Amino acid sequence: MRKTARLCALAATGLLAVSSLTACANDAASTSTGSGKKADGKGEHVKIMVGGLDKVIYMPAMLTDRLGYFKDEGLNVQLLSEPAGVQAETALVSGQVQGAVGFYDHTLDLQVKGKAVESVVQFSRAPGEVEIVSNKASGDISSPKDFKGKKLGITGLGSSTDFLTKYLAVKNGVQASQFSPVAVGAGPTFVSALQKGAIDGGMTTDPTVATILDKKLGKVLVDMRTPEGSQEALGGPYPSSSLYMQTDWVNSHKPTVQKLANAFVKTLKWMSTHSADEIAAKMPADYSQGDKKLYAEAIKATLPMFTTDGVMPKNGPETVESVLKAFNPNIKNAKVDLSKTYTTEFVDKAAG
Repeated sequence: MRKTARLCALAATGLLAVSSLTACANDAASTSTGSGKKADGKGEHVKIMVGGLDKVIYMPAMLTDRLGYFKDEGLNVQLLSEPAGVQAETALVSGQVQGAVGFYDHTLDLQVKGKAVESVVQFSRAPGEVEIVSNKASGDISSPKDFKGKKLGITGLGSSTDFLTKYLAVKNGVQASQFSPVAVGAGPTFVSALQKGAIDGGMTTDPTVATILDKKLGKVLVDMRTPEGSQEALGGPYPSSSLYMQTDWVNSHKPTVQKLANAFVKTLKWMSTHSADEIAAKMPADYSQGDKKLYAEAIKATLPMFTTDGVMPKNGPETVESVLKAFNPNIKNAKVDLSKTYTTEFVDKAAG
């Protein structure tokens, strides 16, 4: 809380102002539990770090809270937020939190670094990411083949947007060293960087994508918000957003993990039977940034990426490994045991 307070006090100048205001807004969300109510100390307490609570790709985290499903399972879940998935990963492996909502690909990256982490609920079967190019640079960038010499925005170095940008470049004949990745976060900071020319393009998600298109600041270069888009860009299903946890903690807290899986699977099923407008109405009001219609459109564009049961999509881990091996030297020459990067034990029981 002190860290957030300091950031809020500094929210007056430059890009720090934008990111600080985001931190201030996230503070209220970070202390909420079942049905959006303040933590009351009741139930099993679990901390989960999310790589951006307001990102549509991670929507099941806050939606589960708003629907009251954590509370129904007897859980007191504290949702925390960081602007990039790689920061959620860091919080998990350092023991600050018990779970992380971020991209599944981190489990492979961590395994080769000697960390046993596994996805226990797989939210998605596509990245939900979009490569955007600014209007100013659109004449020079018509495909990833044109990434050479360009400044491309990512949420953070070592993040999944970093991974996927490098893959698109390498796949199209551009080495990772031939373009400049620029960590600009998401939301207002990404939009500002694009508008000011600090980046020529970049990879981001909704609702940032919807905002950029609405303001006519750029256009879509590669769309990976659907399974079809994932297949075209990456060669197969790409499981991305998930709840992942340290394997030792999972094995020693199975009843708690099962309750989390029950809650998240219930949410995924609910999402599959409700419209984007109905989903948007359940989310915190400030997530729409004053435009409920645009926010609902952002949700609608991203909904195809989500699973309905939390189960890892067939051949998904193999696609992720193939993508990472294309540019990541640590994984390229390492033996990855994919069976240890995810489990369906808990979602199978939740479905039953």
